[in-house]
Amino acid sequence: MCSSFRSLLPALRAVVARCPSSQICSSLRTYATEAVPNYEHKPSHYGQPLFQSHPHLLRPNELTPGIPSEEYERRRKELMDSLPSNSVVVLIAAPVKYMSGSMCYKYRQGSDFWYLTGFEEPDSAVVLEKNASSRGYRMTLFSNGKDSAKEKWDGPRTGFDDALNVFRADDALTIKAFPAQLRSMISLYSNVYIDLPQSPRKNARSTKSLLRYLSPPVNPRSEYETVVESLSSSRRKPLAPLIAQLRAFKSVCEQQVMRMAADISGRSHAKTMRFTRPGISESALAAHFEYLCSLSGSQRLAYVPVVASGPNALIIHYTSNNQVVRDGELILMDAGCEYNGYASDITRTYPANGSFTPPQKELYSAVLSAQKALVGLCTEAEGLSLHDLHRKSCDLLRQELKQIGFTLHTGDLERVLYPHFLSHPIGIDLHESSYSDRGELLKAGMVITVEPGIYVPPTAQFPKHFHNIGIRIEDEVLVGEKHPVVLSVSAPKEIADIEGACRGLLGLEPI
Repeated sequence: MCSSFRSLLPALRAVVARCPSSQICSSLRTYATEAVPNYEHKPSHYGQPLFQSHPHLLRPNELTPGIPSEEYERRRKELMDSLPSNSVVVLIAAPVKYMSGSMCYKYRQGSDFWYLTGFEEPDSAVVLEKNASSRGYRMTLFSNGKDSAKEKWDGPRTGFDDALNVFRADDALTIKAFPAQLRSMISLYSNVYIDLPQSPRKNARSTKSLLRYLSPPVNPRSEYETVVESLSSSRRKPLAPLIAQLRAFKSVCEQQVMRMAADISGRSHAKTMRFTRPGISESALAAHFEYLCSLSGSQRLAYVPVVASGPNALIIHYTSNNQVVRDGELILMDAGCEYNGYASDITRTYPANGSFTPPQKELYSAVLSAQKALVGLCTEAEGLSLHDLHRKSCDLLRQELKQIGFTLHTGDLERVLYPHFLSHPIGIDLHESSYSDRGELLKAGMVITVEPGIYVPPTAQFPKHFHNIGIRIEDEVLVGEKHPVVLSVSAPKEIADIEGACRGLLGLEPI
C-alpha cells in the first residue's frame, strides 16, 4: 500500500463510520474491505464464510452476508411463538447432489433450513423444542463437526463449540447421534412439525427416506425403523407452509440484499446488451451474463437463463441457447443471479443490432405500457391479489393490442399470445409460491415479479408484420403500502435506454 493512500485511511474510516449501514451497503458490499490481520486465516476454521474468516464479505454482526444473527434469532422465535404448546420442529439440511458418479454440484443449502439457521453445511439437522424460557425454545444443531481427515479433502467444517457460540445453538451434537436423539426428543411432544423429503422415484413423500436424506448413512439400521414409526403417527404436521408465511414478508435487511442481487443482474443485462452483436451465439450471451454476475460477487445464477433470439422467443422456457443471433432479430433474455442467498429474476427484450424496427417498437411499446401500469398497482392500498393483477394484465394487453391492429377472438390472448401467469413471489427461492395463495391480497413487504409478455406465432389471425416476435418485460417489485419499489431498476427498460445501452450511449462498456 502506498504511503499516500495509507494516510487517507483514517479519514475514510471516519466517513464510513458516520454513514448508516443501509447507505454503504450497496456501495461497499462488492468491494474488498480492509482485512483485519488478526482475523485472516487461510484456510478458514469454519465451514462457511464468517466475519472471523471473511471480513471482506461480512460485517461483525452478520451471520451470513447482509443478514445479522439477531434476524435469524427473530425468525426462529416468530415460528416457535406461532406453534401450540408441546411442539417440536425438525429440519434437515439439503443433500449433496451429484452430476455424474462422484462429481457433485456446488452445494446449496435447503432454503427453509438456511432461513432459520444460516448454517450452510450438508449432513446437518436442527431441532427446535418449544419451552417456557424467555427465548421460547431450545435449539440443538447436529453436524459433522471437525474431522481433520475429511477436511484434508473437502475443506473445513464448523466445530461444535462454534455451533454454540456463532450459530447460537443450545446444544451441538454429531450428526451420527441424530437418529437416537430424534427418537428421544419427539417422543416427548404432541406436535411434531417436520417436512419429509421428496421421493426420487415417485411424486410422493416417503417417511423411510427421511434419514437416508443424510449422507453418509447413520447406523444402526434399527434406529431408522423406530424413528419412522414415530413420524408416521398423527402427531406429524407440515412445517413448510408455516415457514412460507414468514418468508413472504421481507425484512429491511432482506430487501437490501435483494436490491443488490437485482442491481447485479440489472447491470449485467445492460452490459450484455452492449456486448451483443449479430452473428454472436446465444450461448455466448448467456456466458457473458453469468461472467458479469460472478465478477460482481454473485455465487451462482438463480436459474438456467433464457437467451432466445428471433422466433425462439415464442418458446416460454427456451434454455437451449444454442443458435446464432441474426441481424434484425430481437433477443428475449430472462436471467438473474443469486446473491448472498437471494434470487433475482429479470427479463428484457432488446434488438440485436441496437435499433428496434417499427413493428418491434410498436409491439414492445404495447407490452411496456401494460407492464408499467401493472407495476403501479403493486401496493397494499390497491387491495389486489396476484389473481386480480393477472386479470388486469389480460385487460390491459387486450386494449394495447387492439390499438395496434390485432383483432382478438375468444382464447387468442390467454391461450396463444399470453399463455403464462403474470407474477410469482420471489426471495430465497426463485418461485416462493409452493404454499402461497394467489388469491391473497398483496401486503407491504412482499416481493413479486411483474412479467407480461406477448408471443406472436406466424398464423393468419394475427398481423403479419408482428409474426415471430416474442416480447416479455419482467421486473422485481417490492410491494409498498402506497407506492411500489422496482428493485430491478438498473436494467434498462425504456426504448431509448435500451437502444442507448446497445450502442454504448449510456457510458456502459460490455465488461
